[in-house]
Amino acid sequence: MSRLTVFNHPLMLGFEEFERTLDRITKSGDGYPPYNIEQRGENGIRITLAVAGFGAEDLSVHVEDNQLVIRGKQAEDGSKVFLHRGIAARQFQRSYVLAEGLQVAGAALDNGLLHVDLERPPAASRVKKIDIKDVQTSGRGNGAA
Repeated sequence: MSRLTVFNHPLMLGFEEFERTLDRITKSGDGYPPYNIEQRGENGIRITLAVAGFGAEDLSVHVEDNQLVIRGKQAEDGSKVFLHRGIAARQFQRSYVLAEGLQVAGAALDNGLLHVDLERPPAASRVKKIDIKDVQTSGRGNGAA
């Protein structure tokens, strides 16, 4: 049985790779660490992850193809003895699919929050005229007006 997706519409052509990426990302999330996504102005987005206990050296932010990948892994400190450990210290990976033209403007760690800012440069209008060949009158020119 085939499943119906938003990209299965006859007017949506060439989105198969995007659909596979979206499927992979939605299956890999466990909710840790919690995050916010906020609109910042007309062309800006900020992703904020709650990464209490992680330092800048424990975090990495990469763009791999069209995905933003954020990873965190803390080095174990064997010198500490915890009576209670309520702050999660497990490693994580969060991935976000970036739309065409969306760029990472920067990342900053502030009071246990990792902020990743994204920008979309203003898009230039792309219009391309396609000539139409008249097959029946091909001996008399290309038929384009």
